[in-house]
Amino acid sequence: MEIGGEYLEILGSSILMTDYLEYSNALFREGLLDGQFIQLQMLRDDSNPDFVVEVVTLFFEDSQRILNELSKTLDEQNVDFKKIDANVHQLKGSSSSIGAQRVRNACIAFRSFCDAQDVESYGFCFFVLFPDQMCLRCLQQVKQEYLLVKNKLEALLRLEQQIVAAGGVVPTLNDVS
Repeated sequence: MEIGGEYLEILGSSILMTDYLEYSNALFREGLLDGQFIQLQMLRDDSNPDFVVEVVTLFFEDSQRILNELSKTLDEQNVDFKKIDANVHQLKGSSSSIGAQRVRNACIAFRSFCDAQDVESYGFCFFVLFPDQMCLRCLQQVKQEYLLVKNKLEALLRLEQQIVAAGGVVPTLNDVS
């Protein structure tokens, strides 16, 4: 008995869709993504099937620009914490809009540190003694979370492309957050 090519295509796309659902559910369980990513996916339709890819790609580009700006600002003689805070706030907003939960959380921690640099509001603070090192640690954490979610989202988007190439339809995620 010979299995037809059409059957193999259906089987292949079905396996890919299962892989996609399992992989995306793992991203939610690990806290990398939250329900906002599902909301983003729900905006995709037949008139704009690449919507999620476009938004995520813009997030990657914008995030890399902000991270470069943060690194540059931290290299300056006198660190401008208001500038740092503004950049981190922007990255927090971008990561929130696509559901990159751990990036957002790292940005919240970074912003809390920047707020602590206001000695007049908080009094003397340990962080004031070593603000550059603390900022670098915060930046490293944000970068680490960003690179992790970037790699995972790139893999998820590759799975989407494989599903479509195999003739399948990218499954809609349920709210697993």
